Amino acid sequence: MRIAVNTRFLLKGKLEGIGWFTNEIMKRIVVNHPEHEFFFFFDRPYDNSFVFAKNVTPIVLPPPARHPILWYIWFEWSVKRALKKVKADVFISTDGFLSLSTKVPSLLVIHDLAFEHYPQHLPFKFRFYLQKFTPQFAKKAKHIVTVSNYSKQMIMDEYHEPADKISVVYNGAHDLYKPLDFDEKQAIKKQYADGCEYFIFAGALHPRKNVVNLLKAFTFFKKKQGSNMKILIVGRYAWNATEIRQAIEEHPFKKDVIHYDYMQVDELSKVVGSAFGFMFVSLYEGFGIPILEALQCGVSGIVSDVTSLPEVAGDACLYVDPNNVNDIGEKMCQFYKDDALRHTLIAKCSTQAKKYRWDKSAIEFYDVMVNNL
Repeated sequence: MRIAVNTRFLLKGKLEGIGWFTNEIMKRIVVNHPEHEFFFFFDRPYDNSFVFAKNVTPIVLPPPARHPILWYIWFEWSVKRALKKVKADVFISTDGFLSLSTKVPSLLVIHDLAFEHYPQHLPFKFRFYLQKFTPQFAKKAKHIVTVSNYSKQMIMDEYHEPADKISVVYNGAHDLYKPLDFDEKQAIKKQYADGCEYFIFAGALHPRKNVVNLLKAFTFFKKKQGSNMKILIVGRYAWNATEIRQAIEEHPFKKDVIHYDYMQVDELSKVVGSAFGFMFVSLYEGFGIPILEALQCGVSGIVSDVTSLPEVAGDACLYVDPNNVNDIGEKMCQFYKDDALRHTLIAKCSTQAKKYRWDKSAIEFYDVMVNNL
């Protein structure tokens, strides 16, 4: 087969959720299936590390698609023409967008429908485009892949797509996320947290991640416990992050709130693996990769009891109402004080994490493609 792939989120040093999914799934499929030809469509100059094998032909298609008008031009003109030129048998798009005018059978990945449930967290032009076109993309796709049973149900409910048109292929976590020994943890704590224990949140900083409520809960925790525990916030400021920035800079326990910008996986995996506990009290997630990364390190924590998060965390974490600051704060206190509970949760991390592996996901993704397109 001649397989074209939308790879515009493969950005060197800037991989996030969609980028990691594309990278980990396609790297394995390309290497495992040399009998196929792959055409990777980039919207800007690419890094050679993303040309995973000799059966990959990278193609740069202008214009750089980072605005709704340019999204439309890229998919309806550039991608459509490239699909015809390379005589593609299949088009895989992992970012939720498709070309509506191509006749090439398309496999669409929809990670979540956060823009339907929390539209206020996006600029108008972005949410307008997503709400207008995503239902059309879903209808156009020959088959849809999503990353959790929760997201599958949402696509069925919102867009009235049949269950047999949607397959679930879970995310995984990078192999660098693994348990660390005592000496490694102590060195990381000294380097990043002044030698203290810390909770950690990792992810892009925008309203849906609920970081403001997390920081309010940390205030509750500090007042009640009086410990030297710190909290590390690791992530770049995204759109509409003014309130988050203010909450970090003006926190009552400012010296114990430490913000680090985007970290590469080799660094972040060690910082996560050395944490006392991780915090992920997001309002909405299609999957929640940071949870899996922490579990794979043997680090338990506190997560929201909404959307896909209980599906991912299983019985290896404590759950909270993300809209209830006191609930989050009380669970932080419980996690901190109750050693027996925390160690029970930690013992369950490995079993839960083993349910999600990129190798397994890549096999499942390939099977979906060949059986449905």
